[in-house]
Amino acid sequence: MKIAVLKEGADGERRVAATPETVKKFTALGADLAVETGAGAAASITDQAYADAGATVADRAAVLAGAEIVLGVQGPEPASLAGMKPGAWLVAGLNPFGERARVDGYAAAGIEALAMEFMPRITRAQSMDILSSQSNLSGYKAVLDAAGEYGRAFPMMMTAAGTVSAAKVFVMGVGVAGLQAIATARRLGAQVSATDVRSATKEQIQSLGAKPIFVENVKGIEGEGSGGYATEMSAEYQAAQAELVSSHIAKQDIVITTALIPGRPAPRLISDAQIATMRAGSVIVDLAVEQGGNVEGAVAGQVIERHGVKIVGHRNVPSRLAADASALFARNLFNFLSAFWDKEAGRPVLDAEIGDAVRLTQGGKVVNERLLGA
Repeated sequence: MKIAVLKEGADGERRVAATPETVKKFTALGADLAVETGAGAAASITDQAYADAGATVADRAAVLAGAEIVLGVQGPEPASLAGMKPGAWLVAGLNPFGERARVDGYAAAGIEALAMEFMPRITRAQSMDILSSQSNLSGYKAVLDAAGEYGRAFPMMMTAAGTVSAAKVFVMGVGVAGLQAIATARRLGAQVSATDVRSATKEQIQSLGAKPIFVENVKGIEGEGSGGYATEMSAEYQAAQAELVSSHIAKQDIVITTALIPGRPAPRLISDAQIATMRAGSVIVDLAVEQGGNVEGAVAGQVIERHGVKIVGHRNVPSRLAADASALFARNLFNFLSAFWDKEAGRPVLDAEIGDAVRLTQGGKVVNERLLGA
């Protein structure tokens, strides 16, 4: 079986879907790996490193020719997959809700598209979960980006010239990214607090040494959606949360927002009026800016200033840590395909639980229930 690894074409995308480590592992399963020339350059992986690991390095046409599985980070445009044989698998982060027309293009080309972000959040699929691995790095990088924009120190410092107070960091949304942001800010010496609509996260916040900020005694506090994601809250809860958060934000130096609801625009967490209450020089990092943003006025791909507060809206934050992000993403893909590898067939054979969850297209049609019901 031939597995192709593509060079990413999206603007600013520096990650790659396979590393020399996973090339060796796939080869050990009996697969032949073909890597597009320059695929790993932005992630500090040379073509020679792939060749030394046992892959063939060639142009896209040669890489796609005869490939039965094609690996990518972001979904390529269907037109760029000319020569890919019908029935072959495309395994990548495909943004099914945001790029529905592209998904339809895969179906028209006869490609079986498997969306890694639709991986079910079950125990046996944890090692295959690209959202978790990449969000972990996003949470870490968000704190470093905030520190880079913040004109003061993070930890408390006692010097002969006086004391420097610790920065106050507030994390909104305590999923994988939020938890890593809390841990990173704590390691840098900040005074950290956090909030989430899911009551189960309170203990997680406390376990990291941060202060939980929660609305109490209001219907809707559970906030638990399917797969461990947050869900939309009652109007009463939203009003109570807005009041609590407003008074807390005004005292913070740095706010990091991470809230996302799959298939919907990011919920608005911070208004322009709330930004205006923060002191000049404060920083907000919006990790949901590409899905509409948690912060009013945030601009994707830019660092802007409103009311003397910097609002950081970097795109594709994991790609800003391309080497580590690629290593984790590549392992997710290998863990997924190797878990279903059939030695007799010489290829992976998916089961219904995971296969039906991630499969978007098959036999020239869109077949995923989440898309058919959208």
